[in-house]
Amino acid sequence: MKLYDYVLSPSCYKVRLMAALTGVKLETRAVDFHPGAEHRGTELMSLNPAGSIPILEEGDLILTESAAMLAYLAAKAAPEWLGSGAPEEMARIQQWLSFAHRLTASLGAARLHEMLLRPGDIRALQTQGNAALRELEAGLVEQGLRGMRFLASDRPTVADIACFPYVALAPDGGIPLDPYPAIRLWSRAIRSLENFIEMPGIHRLHELKPDPRVEPDEV
Repeated sequence: MKLYDYVLSPSCYKVRLMAALTGVKLETRAVDFHPGAEHRGTELMSLNPAGSIPILEEGDLILTESAAMLAYLAAKAAPEWLGSGAPEEMARIQQWLSFAHRLTASLGAARLHEMLLRPGDIRALQTQGNAALRELEAGLVEQGLRGMRFLASDRPTVADIACFPYVALAPDGGIPLDPYPAIRLWSRAIRSLENFIEMPGIHRLHELKPDPRVEPDEV
């Protein structure tokens, strides 16, 4: 299974993260996205006429949408990431998978503007990004009232992985996460998952504080 990959792309990262969490081995093929624009070249346009990455290839199967890639990896190796099959949970997963596109269009576009100087109305993009974050915050608060830490269930699903990278990297686009405590707790829960992997700008949790009841020489 080969992933056409750019290390700084949140969409590529979510596929690498899903593979790590489900134990799927990926061969990655680095793409010169910036400054080379290799994703617009003949080879990759033949795989994905939309001229975007990631692209996931396995045999005759070529996937060009990250949500489909997450579902494929989960179905192959860890179907629990697709949810329990309960109608309400399935609907929540699908709703958040659709919502992830809005995060790409707002938070992702603001990040590209700030980091790669892509054209765009940065104020409008930041306004849209904050609106999406407020919606995500409200959804997580509602889930918390149900006793659930994740977007669609009491355990992580593909919906969480679809939304997480662009949210975690929102500060790169000038959109701080300080006003969103539920999002910060959710982000921490994802970064605490076994087999979680990093990308530039998104790190594992290293800073667990020692129990104040334990004397230093007992630690």
